[in-house]
Amino acid sequence: MNEERLAYFKEKLEEMSKEILAGADKTLHEMTDSAGNYPDPADRATAESDRNFELRIRDRERKLLSKIKEAQERIEDLSFGICDDCGDDISDKRLEARPVTTLCINCKTKQENQEKAKVS
Repeated sequence: MNEERLAYFKEKLEEMSKEILAGADKTLHEMTDSAGNYPDPADRATAESDRNFELRIRDRERKLLSKIKEAQERIEDLSFGICDDCGDDISDKRLEARPVTTLCINCKTKQENQEKAKVS
């Protein structure tokens, strides 16, 4: 992959990281600012459900942050965009959709089919 494309994906990954961290800060402020004093049990249950949902999202984003960091390291060592399984280039279209990916579409499809076969 040429330097221009690497720089593009590096910027894209940095932007993703910033957005996730901004969302986490927003969630933290909302949770610490809210009084949480709901006299109605249904309101309290709804607020608790919403908070749990928000925390699950943030946990998924925390995991994504580590994948973003790994992708940034692959950019630095020039292994970004190369499939971990077969060694072929990962298409720009796939990297555009999921820049943290480590597998080309063929290897990812094969992996998913194997996982489905184990479940069945």
